[in-house]
Amino acid sequence: MIAARFSRIGFILAAAGSAVGLGNIWKFPYITGENGGGAFVLIYLMAITFIGLSIFIAEVAMGRLSRSDAVSAYESLAPKPGPWKFAGFTLLTGILILTYYPIVIGWVFKYIWVAATHLPTTVEASGAAFGEMLTQDASGQIFYFTLAFLCTFLIVSMGVKKGIEKLNLVLMPLLVIILLLLFCYAITLDGFDDALKFLFVADFSKVRATSVMEAVGHAFFTLSLGMCCIMTYSASLPENANIVRSSFTVAVLDTAIALVAGIIIFSLIFSFNAEPGQGPGLLFISLPPLFAQLGMAGTLGATLFFVAVAFAGVTSCISIVEPGVLYLTNRLNWSRPLALLAIGGVAYSLGLLALLSNIEHTGDSLKLFGMGAFDLFDFTSSSILLPLGGILVAVFVGYVMEKQKLEHLLLPYMHPRLFHCWYFSIRYLAPAGVVAMMINKLAA
Repeated sequence: MIAARFSRIGFILAAAGSAVGLGNIWKFPYITGENGGGAFVLIYLMAITFIGLSIFIAEVAMGRLSRSDAVSAYESLAPKPGPWKFAGFTLLTGILILTYYPIVIGWVFKYIWVAATHLPTTVEASGAAFGEMLTQDASGQIFYFTLAFLCTFLIVSMGVKKGIEKLNLVLMPLLVIILLLLFCYAITLDGFDDALKFLFVADFSKVRATSVMEAVGHAFFTLSLGMCCIMTYSASLPENANIVRSSFTVAVLDTAIALVAGIIIFSLIFSFNAEPGQGPGLLFISLPPLFAQLGMAGTLGATLFFVAVAFAGVTSCISIVEPGVLYLTNRLNWSRPLALLAIGGVAYSLGLLALLSNIEHTGDSLKLFGMGAFDLFDFTSSSILLPLGGILVAVFVGYVMEKQKLEHLLLPYMHPRLFHCWYFSIRYLAPAGVVAMMINKLAA
């Protein structure tokens, strides 16, 4: 059972911190740019509503009812003993993600320094600088990776109330303030109106064949679903928390931050007549020279922007650690420091392999199935394990758990018609959407 409990606002900010990550500020803008803007945003909002939010509420319900770690949640909520307890080991997906996510946060830390000191002035120079860092600078990457790793584990070591909640009570409001400052600055740019049109005027002729599945996938991943993070946080909910309102609040915050980040980035892009569909290199290659063209204002804006990205990355990263820690402390009676040492040791060691797999002179020796360790860990977690975790949650809640337990928990906070809509979604829409997304990714 869980001893420490979040406050109501603490849970909302912690869950929002878990959901709001690099995907909101980095991935959402670039996949929106690749998929034509407004029509993709509309599809994404529908996917968040009918698939992402449905599974989110299901994970919250499991955590709130079980008051325990993910493995115990499946075990205790199943009507009879069986293999469902093994579904809780999808928490291991978080440990795999922990091998490479801090590497990317390390890149962001590095670019805070780049933004504050010497922004590249051309896309060519920016691309060369990022490529050199990625493939040549092993020592620099290891330093920033280690810094991101230590920040994450130091926060988690302090526990739910003193570490995770306190951090999110500070970083999440700061993230919002920084983004609002950048949004106010974006209003003054020539490309602001074009950014609004691009994001909020739907042109379905620009939608690609894969756009729907990309929207479903991003809606799923951006809410931190499928790796027991939300389930674990929900085990520490206060007794009187309105879990439906809290879930909606987290989804709205997550989506709003992604949209605000998109407006900021596309305002900058359209102000300099750059192309919106610039792919994954948007954050580290395309944006720095655009900021550089704004002089001192651009230097300040770029620094604040990368600080905001770092905040988002760290708050997500700490949520990835907690499910494994809770399992080891709750089921195996390990001390919290020992659990952190075990998880950290495995993740850090594999993380070094992932980092070195991108380095020119070591990458060839760290390939498996034709992919470097970094790409392999990313593909395995995002294309296989996370969707699998989401499917297991949807099937368990929709078909295995007793419906009466869900009604008793949710109906005080949800109109019966809304409950039946959610229950239909978790039984049919969410599993179908996640399976289709998984097939699409594996077939790509």
